[in-house]
Amino acid sequence: MPIRSINFGCLYAPCMLKFNGGRMREAIYPGSFDPVTLGHLDVMKRSLDIFDSLIVVVMKNNNKKPMFSAEERVALIKKSAEEIGIPTEKLKVMSNSGLLVDFAKECGSTVIVKGLRAVSDFENEFQMAAANQKLSPGLDSVFIMTRAEYMYLSSSIVREVSYYGGDISHFVTPSVQEAVKECYRRQNG
Repeated sequence: MPIRSINFGCLYAPCMLKFNGGRMREAIYPGSFDPVTLGHLDVMKRSLDIFDSLIVVVMKNNNKKPMFSAEERVALIKKSAEEIGIPTEKLKVMSNSGLLVDFAKECGSTVIVKGLRAVSDFENEFQMAAANQKLSPGLDSVFIMTRAEYMYLSSSIVREVSYYGGDISHFVTPSVQEAVKECYRRQNG
């Protein structure tokens, strides 16, 4: 298999990736996606420019109390992908409550995609990538820098702004905006 360097937007990442017949294989994009943001969707869309297909996996994060159930997040990702024109035939959306390395083995994938917003993201993701490599030596991580317009954006910001009645339409798709509003309506009676 030929090996090639890839320039990921504004960050030149001279990482060596194995191409299969000129195209990359399937990759996994894990996250809590609570809720999915336009930044997450941008990373999905750009990942599909590199990989043949993408498995978006909603992971359980023991350090967070989720706004939406895993099933709701899966449904919101699928709906949001359709809303912004991501080719859904190349996208699988699933949930997982176990180790990511085990999920990757079950799927037969050897590549994890992670989006980075800032240096602080890199430190955490680099540590996770090293741990994943130790647990599963054939599992590589590819980091994609977010576009400048989404560098500040996180699911936490979406929840916070919405909680105080702010406009989140610049952060999420219409279906997510409605789901977040409905969630707060239910909570507040």
